[in-house]
Amino acid sequence: MDFKVLGPVTAEVDGRAVPLDGCKQRTVLAALLLAHCRSLTDDRLVALLWGWERVAVRTSRLYTYVSRLRTRIGSGLKLERIGRGYRMDIGDAVFDWDVFRRLAEAGRADLLAGRYAGAERRLAEALALWRGPALRDVTPYLADAEAPGLEEARVSAQENHADAALALGRHADVVTALAGLAAQHPVRERIRGQLMVALYRCGRQAEALAVYEEGRRVLAEELGIDPGPALRTLHQQILRGVLPPPRAPERHSVTLSAPEVRAPHHGGGLEDGLVPVMLPAGAGDFTGRTAETADVLAALHAHQDVLVTGPPGTGKSAFAVRAACRSRAEFPHGLLYADLRSPDGTPRDPAQALGWFLRALGAVDGELPATLDERVHLYRTLMAGRRALVVLDNAADDAQVRPLLPGSDGNRTLVTGIRSTLASLEGTKLVRFGPMDADEARRLLAAVVGEERVAAEPEAVARVVRACDGLPLALRVAGSRLAACPQWRIARLADRLAPEGRRLDELRFGSLDVRGRLRAALDPLDEAARRDCGALAAIGPVPLIPPDAAELLGTSCDEAEELLESLADAGILETWCADGEVWLRYRFTPLMRLAVREEATTRAGGSGPRSTRLSAGRPAGALPPGSGSDVGVPFVQPVRQLERAGVRIVCLSSVHQVFDVGRQ
Repeated sequence: MDFKVLGPVTAEVDGRAVPLDGCKQRTVLAALLLAHCRSLTDDRLVALLWGWERVAVRTSRLYTYVSRLRTRIGSGLKLERIGRGYRMDIGDAVFDWDVFRRLAEAGRADLLAGRYAGAERRLAEALALWRGPALRDVTPYLADAEAPGLEEARVSAQENHADAALALGRHADVVTALAGLAAQHPVRERIRGQLMVALYRCGRQAEALAVYEEGRRVLAEELGIDPGPALRTLHQQILRGVLPPPRAPERHSVTLSAPEVRAPHHGGGLEDGLVPVMLPAGAGDFTGRTAETADVLAALHAHQDVLVTGPPGTGKSAFAVRAACRSRAEFPHGLLYADLRSPDGTPRDPAQALGWFLRALGAVDGELPATLDERVHLYRTLMAGRRALVVLDNAADDAQVRPLLPGSDGNRTLVTGIRSTLASLEGTKLVRFGPMDADEARRLLAAVVGEERVAAEPEAVARVVRACDGLPLALRVAGSRLAACPQWRIARLADRLAPEGRRLDELRFGSLDVRGRLRAALDPLDEAARRDCGALAAIGPVPLIPPDAAELLGTSCDEAEELLESLADAGILETWCADGEVWLRYRFTPLMRLAVREEATTRAGGSGPRSTRLSAGRPAGALPPGSGSDVGVPFVQPVRQLERAGVRIVCLSSVHQVFDVGRQ
């Protein structure tokens, strides 16, 4: 079998073309080929076929395209259903994109080693595989997602091929091709420099200088910058007539390939080959998450990206730093790190993070591209051929992450965040964090406070763990307070944490603030969602289903379910499904409920959260046994009489519980 995407998307079996029905059939094939044996979800494939406007019938049409693909290509194709998606393994079939990458990488390695003839031959073979623009007959959604990366690889190979040809003295052969490339990519300084070299060696010094002046004008007008040091140096060499002849040492060429990585030495910098390690300081007493650590390290070792997600305060950032440190031997060319959340809690612009990465990789401030797309292209060019790990911490969504993906097979990415939309990142290993279990929480306290002190008060330790909800951030605050006050008994802190009204006040120490971290999860919500969230938190620690929330909020069931889903996506609610039930259940963790109720009270000017409604959907009388409450309140009294009596009642049709009885 033979698959091609470097031009029109085609498939051949035994030299016979496989009939493919239009651009959508070709889009399914190309998307699965470019996934390289990774699973693509139904949602991702639907988005690549029809965009993000979802219509229910489109999923069934997707199944039709996949079924036809299986039938027409035959038994040689392993196309299987994986969960809610598809994965394709082409086995030993020929895929022109894979062949191109192997040849281009081998040619680049030859070029860096000074084997110019081998480099020129392999790169020429790689470029001969292209039959026009890649993915020429697929949907615009797939083309927009994948074609730029393929085209960037093609242009890089063309640049490397020109370097090899110039080193061999074949300047006359490449002038025409380089002139065309310079016209197509006017701001790519490497191509412009190669054209200048070729023209000068052909005895056309004035034209070479004119090419430089044209480039200087384009860069100034379009980007507001001057040519970089390499191009300026080349200009001076041509101006003075001292440009080295062919087969010059590599330091005189205009190659912008990734530098050779060498061990750092005293006084060294990036220009000396220093490997960038941008990780923040890790927690020396990091404890727990043993199973999750093993999963993440195994995924990175298997060349798979990782997404760590979970509610605020579950220790995702500390875990990511520790996992990156432990996998450093796997990534000898660098550990890049960016916190994608600004100090004020807003999402950080990916262009700013790319600036950090480009400087770490050797770019100079004055040479950084101005636009996001150009920074992405330069970043992926510099990362090509490396084996580095990129840690993207506190990501807001997949749109913020995608420009920061290195786009090279040797590199891996570890992403942390709260939002479930991050799961749309293709080919990632998803690791979900929740509260620590009691044993892990105790070990974390012992790591901060000391084993002897924790062992002396097991009952008090259990109370502290319960008050902290097993939340690593809260446990670290509690442990730090105890470590700072060695005269305190642990029971003293447990007593101070017991009253709900002061619990969040106690869980603050130095720059660590549980209240601030939890309430920050509310920032992306609009005013209506915040108000409804406060109303749901006011009823107490009650598991909710959408019909319950609809009754409480006076809205439709669909609207209530959408609200609950958005709160769960923001890490404010946790979800689970009870056996035999149609509806998911939603619940605030105790600390999150306290933070939400406080925020609602503050927003209401101290008047307290919005009052809940009394459901009339259940007959008056006693509550059923085993409902979770032994309080029996007859529901025959008028609501106003109950309010005057100071009784606050909430009755939920599915939970059948009564809470917050102020006076019976």
